[in-house]
Formats: sequence, C-alpha cells, structure tokens
Amino acid sequence: MTIASYIEHRWEETLPVLSEYISIPARSPMFDAAWETNGHLRRVAHLLRDWSAAQNLPGASVELIERPGITPMLVIEVPATHAELAERTVVVYGHMDKQPEMLPWSPGLGPWEPVVRGDRLYGRGGADDGYSVFAALIALAEVRERGGRHARCMVLIEASEESSSLDLGTHLESLMPRLRGADLVITLDSFCETYDRLWTTTSTRGMCGGVLSIDVCADDPHSGRASGVLPSAARALRVLLDRIESSSDGRVLLESANVAIPDNRVREAAIAADSFPRLASSFRPEPTVVPTGASAHDDLLNGTWRPALEVIGADGWPAVADAGNVFRSRLAVKLSLRLPPTADPDAVADEMRATLETDPPFGVRVSFRHGARGPGWESPAFSPWLAEAADEASRRHWGAPSASCGVGGSIPFMGMLGSQLNDAQFLLIGVLGPESNAHGPDEFLHLPTVRRVTGAVADVLIAHAERSS
Repeated sequence: MTIASYIEHRWEETLPVLSEYISIPARSPMFDAAWETNGHLRRVAHLLRDWSAAQNLPGASVELIERPGITPMLVIEVPATHAELAERTVVVYGHMDKQPEMLPWSPGLGPWEPVVRGDRLYGRGGADDGYSVFAALIALAEVRERGGRHARCMVLIEASEESSSLDLGTHLESLMPRLRGADLVITLDSFCETYDRLWTTTSTRGMCGGVLSIDVCADDPHSGRASGVLPSAARALRVLLDRIESSSDGRVLLESANVAIPDNRVREAAIAADSFPRLASSFRPEPTVVPTGASAHDDLLNGTWRPALEVIGADGWPAVADAGNVFRSRLAVKLSLRLPPTADPDAVADEMRATLETDPPFGVRVSFRHGARGPGWESPAFSPWLAEAADEASRRHWGAPSASCGVGGSIPFMGMLGSQLNDAQFLLIGVLGPESNAHGPDEFLHLPTVRRVTGAVADVLIAHAERSS
C-alpha cells in the first residue's frame, strides 16, 4: 500500500469519529461560562481519548488530565521506534475546544451538523482544530507502516486555546519535565494560504483586549428629550475609539502596539505576495470593498506584523427590529487588538486602559476591563534539515515546493513553549485555506489537504529521526 493510499484509508476510517466530534457543541470556556456543568468539553475529551487509546500504537500511553475548574488536557506519549532515539523528543500540539456558532450558516449546513460535500467536511471545529490528534496519530502509524523511524513523541491536545489558552500554563507547569529536551515542535493549528502546497507559518500575532463600558445616564430617556441635550454613549464611543485607532486608515495609535518589522519578514512577505494571488481571495468581500493595504505585500504585513483593532461584540444596542426612540445612555463593547509577534501584550494592555480611561469625553463614566491576552511568536530560522524536509514533503504530497509566511491568528502555546525550549525547531502548519472560514459560518475541513498534511508530518518525523541518528 502506498503512503497516500494508507493515509486515505485511515482517514476514511476516522471521518465518523471526527464527525461525532463536530456534532458536540464544545465551546471554549470564554463562550460557555458553565462549561463544566454542560459537559461538552468533557464529552469531546473522552471521545478523543478513547479513539487515541484504540489506535494501539506500540507502548503508547494515553492520559486525560481532568481537574476541577481546569479544562482537560489530552496527553499521548508514544515511545521512540528505536532505543537510540529514546532521548530525543518531538512535541505535537493541537486543541479540542471550539468557537461559538456565528450564525447564519448556509442552507443545509450548521455548526454542529457534520456534512460532507465534495472535498469538504463542514462543521465547527473540524479544521480548527479537531483534526489535529487524528493527523498526529495517523502520521505516527504511517511512519511505522513504511518501516520508518521516529523519536519519542508527546502529543498535547488542550481545551482552552480559543480562550487564549487560559489553562495551558497550569498544565505546562506539570508537563514541562516530560517535555524538556524536545528539539522539534510540530503545531497543527495554522493556516495555508493556498491548497496547492505545504505552507509553513513563521509568526503568529499576539492579542489583548477587554470590555469598554460607557455610562451617561442611570436610565434610558426618550430620544426626543435627551438627544442634543446630553452626549450619547455612541458619540463618546466614537471619540474613544479614535484615541486608539485611526478611522481613516486603520492604524493603531498605541505606541507599545507597534514594532519594527524585521527585514527578513518584509522580504518573506514580498516573495509570498509576488508568487500567489492577492490573499484577500481567502475571504468573500463585497465586490466594491477595497483592502486596507496598497498591495498584496502590504496586505500580508498588515495581517501579520502590524496591529489591528476589531470591535467583536456590543451590549446596549437593541436589534434593529426592536429599536425604539430611546436615547442610548449605556454601552459596552468588546475590543480585540491583534498585536505584532514581538509586541508586549501586558504593556499594550496597560497603555490601552490608560488611553481609554484618562480624561473621559464629555465627562461620561468610562471603564475598561481587561480581557484575554497572549504573546505572539516568531519562528527561529529553520535548520537546513527541517527546511529540506518540509520542502521535500511538499513536493511529494502536493507536487510543488513549500512556501512560508506569517499569519494573523494567535496561538499562545507557541509563545509559552518557545520561551522554554530555546534550542527547539518549530514547524507550524495547518489546513485552514481559502474560504475555510475558521470561526465563522460554513467552516470546513478540506479533506485532500488534511491527508497531505498528515503525510507531511510523517515525512518530517522520519527526517528528524534520521537527522538524530
């Protein structure tokens, strides 16, 4: 059986379990305050644990860490194929928690309804990031199937990544003794800018945010009485947002949120931009919408190495159908600020709070409550063996050379582990390509890509072992 046919067969066997995973509304704790009582995260954790144990990889141990008040962590330890590789460790990372529904989905589709249409498996969490544990263990099995070698592997699947990995640090405290000495980290939670090759991620953005609250009146008076007499909360909001973001061009005005972009990352973005279609093709904008950047190169830098503010939620505004003539005297908005990989999220959070709360406009009451935050990450340079292995894997499974660029998402794990494994190599790859719509309606897993990524992981594990021997 060829590599491709073995992996395709294993994924066909696995799709029913992945579909069951999709059907469970395992929202991350940030989006389900009663996650322990509701039990959905526990259900997916037990589902993935049971599937992992059933793979019967020789000598493997499957452990589900469950503690009161702490999201679960699935830890799978697979011993090396040969004794001389036992002291070398590879860490493979993914997560099992999910974003909320984000309606509306297209007819016949839904966040908790796994549906296969052509090459796509629709449903929340399949691509972000439920596939990861399946890909990791199928890749390890494939290495053995073809008589290859791999080092000791630690597969970590957390359950709070979509909440800025709020419990990951606690788990890592107890797990670090088992991870020390790791010289390769493979993270299966990233994007691919196209489906025609293997994309390696060289940086992720950090993030910080919180809830901005504005109070004008203790009640909500008739708009005919208060409008023009008192400053509305909406007017104060416009003033406050202009303090931290230029509404004309989207520039973030906080000094601590801006960094000098390394020359090698500028060149890397230029290569990607010149080689492939403008990356706005990953979205579905209205025909008249113009990207904020002046070019594809600018788009890439804006989405990876420059900060960007988003208002991602609001309280205090009624739905349009229910909006009566009432003066809006209280508003609360949730802000999310994506940060360059090397920005300090704590410094940015402090500056953001001071900028918003100092000297409130019109004398209204303003408060800013900090929310989730996490560091960004920049990859160390690939060692020649890893660069060669990634490129060869791309040519073998896609028929095209690999490519690299940063991504705009945040993966706190990278910063947490990167700071403790100073000598490790990091390979960050994923399946979230054009139109896959992670976090939004109609999220899907591209099935040919997940099979190829699985094969690429197996190839890199073998190259790592050969380099280690």
